[in-house]
Amino acid sequence: MSLSSLRLGCGLVITTARTMTRRKKTSSTVSKLEAKPSAKKVSTKKASAKKSSNGGLEPIRPVEFEGTLVSVFGAGRGKGRSTGTKPSQKDALYDAQQLIYQAFESRDPGRRTELAKQALAISPDCADAYVLLAEATRDLAEATELNRKAVEAGERALGAKAFIDDIGHFWGILETRPYMRARLTLAQRLWESGKHDEAIGHYREMLRLNPGDNQGIRYILAACLLDVRRDDDAAALIEQYNDDASAAWAYASALIAFRRGGDSEDARLLLAEAKKTNPHVPPFLIGKKKMPKRLPDMIGFGDESEAIALVGDYGSGWANTEGAVAWLRSQ
Repeated sequence: MSLSSLRLGCGLVITTARTMTRRKKTSSTVSKLEAKPSAKKVSTKKASAKKSSNGGLEPIRPVEFEGTLVSVFGAGRGKGRSTGTKPSQKDALYDAQQLIYQAFESRDPGRRTELAKQALAISPDCADAYVLLAEATRDLAEATELNRKAVEAGERALGAKAFIDDIGHFWGILETRPYMRARLTLAQRLWESGKHDEAIGHYREMLRLNPGDNQGIRYILAACLLDVRRDDDAAALIEQYNDDASAAWAYASALIAFRRGGDSEDARLLLAEAKKTNPHVPPFLIGKKKMPKRLPDMIGFGDESEAIALVGDYGSGWANTEGAVAWLRSQ
């Protein structure tokens, strides 16, 4: 993670099931662990942790750490990189964002909403506040509109210059994170609304702004592309991140090969490699094991939790491909 223009480069190789299923199940994205997948497989069991109220251990959430960085270094209040806001507006946005960090830490939905409204009263450029308000409504149209306002607020806060000078470094610059969270949730809502091309466009743009992909956008995008049968685009995305050793990439590659050539040698080889990456996936895809009602909050590479998360996002691509599940069952 990093603060403002300081790129500290601490890459988290931790992901969550929520991250991998966001396009279908809009979740509290600002309160979950964000992902920066890598070729190195790291178990979530080794993640940094803190004592929970019941004496157990729970992971330190990056958004909470982000709030700590702001409080220590004072980013957004005249320090670090310049933004698109005037000094007085910058101070107001800083104060509003402090309320948002309090909201992130709260488990009370009512309290989160109250703090979001207070933040917007201080600064209308507080993108995270709109995101929290969008999460509080069950109305998809209302949530989508709030997420659009969140993206617009994020654009105002950053200013046009950031979208020229900072391309390739978004998320690595602290002030860009509310905007990136807002754009992710907007894309989710658009996908849920059936506006698939528009959602895909947002995911692509997010990867252009932040090719390092700390949020795991590439996995969401690949699943979306497979669902709308844009296999060449999905294959190109996989090639773009060809050092990714995740099960999602392995099983997506096998599915694309099957769609292109059926039970070919290439498809069989890719499936065999995918099974080595995570052998827990096929039982869920073929229905031998039932998917749990609640998706796991965290996953470990190569284990059953990763399989559940993967099937939650990519299962429809397999199910909607004629013969794919039967082929998988026969291998």
